[in-house]
Amino acid sequence: MKKRDLISKRVKDIPPSGIRRFFDIIASMDGVISLGVGEPDFVTPWHIREAGIYSIEKGYTSYTSNYGLLELREEIARYLKVRHNLDYDPERELLVTVGVSEGVDLALRAILDPGDEVVIPDPSYVSYTSCTVLAGGVSVPVPTAIENDFKVKAQDIDKRINPRTKAILLGYPNNPTGAVMDREELLKVAEVAQRHSLVVISDEVYERLVYGVEHTCFASLPGMRERTILLGGFSKAYAMTGWRLGYAAATEEIIEAMMKIHQYTIMCAPTMAQMAAIKALKDGEAQVQEMVAEYNQRRRVMVKGLNDIGLTCFEPRGAFYTFPSIKSTGLSSDEFAERLLLEERVAVVPGSTFGQCGEGYVRCCYATSMAEIEEALERMGNFVKRHRTQ
Repeated sequence: MKKRDLISKRVKDIPPSGIRRFFDIIASMDGVISLGVGEPDFVTPWHIREAGIYSIEKGYTSYTSNYGLLELREEIARYLKVRHNLDYDPERELLVTVGVSEGVDLALRAILDPGDEVVIPDPSYVSYTSCTVLAGGVSVPVPTAIENDFKVKAQDIDKRINPRTKAILLGYPNNPTGAVMDREELLKVAEVAQRHSLVVISDEVYERLVYGVEHTCFASLPGMRERTILLGGFSKAYAMTGWRLGYAAATEEIIEAMMKIHQYTIMCAPTMAQMAAIKALKDGEAQVQEMVAEYNQRRRVMVKGLNDIGLTCFEPRGAFYTFPSIKSTGLSSDEFAERLLLEERVAVVPGSTFGQCGEGYVRCCYATSMAEIEEALERMGNFVKRHRTQ
């Protein structure tokens, strides 16, 4: 009798995260400086932690509504109105999720039928393509390049649209490149979406982390609120990664579809995390500004340092990543990252992890102390001297 394959082909065909492989190696080594983890090195501000602790002490440990606490949704609605002049009904057009990652998954599963295509800038966050495949869709990469600061062009999106295309998935400010899209180019993307009747999933979890530029919320563009699934969260701006909390804002029809999946797979986001998030939105602005100012200082040091040692790096304007070219070494992204880790005890992430256009680059996260950044740059400089071929 032929042995039955127990694992779904769809799952088997998805590669494991390239980021996690390096984390496993790091765990077995001493003295490693990690520029690999996309996580704030700040502790969640005390008053936000205290709100979570207080909720547990008061016994707020039961389920919330599938949509999330109404008070939190009201605060999110208020935030979106103040920052982006967007009006969302907190009872019908907002959903609290377990991080933005769940929001991406829910959005794709809610809108895709088997074979539907999703246009995604390359390079981009590792889960976008995998979540598209798990939802039964087909990922269609749109190349971006350092010559354009890794900003996607509307005309390149337009070229890849066909009758099977259902959505455009944008993640700006971008992980891994730090690229920020300006309003003018986003308006062109909006025109493409409008002309082809596409849904736009806009992951804006890094929206508060921008430097010297303005962030444009895609849903705030003319005509885009009704066809955008706006995703945001608390992990990056409020240093709340482990709290696992995000949100989706969209039309009632789309939110209802996302909630239907959410209620069967998750039920609701953690109650104590939701209570902490209410406090973050009400009283966390000063801490956000302090963290952004610190990231900006580190960003400047990192970009200058990488260019000084011969790793060409454009100036990222958002998130907390740099994306230097390592082509001068003649090494592939995987080779560079692995040998740098073994030889100099510095962890970076291969650019190829984020898509084909990431080959020849590595992602370096500057959400670590200035002292560690400076030491990492010195070690990387020694590495580049030994391996430079150009």
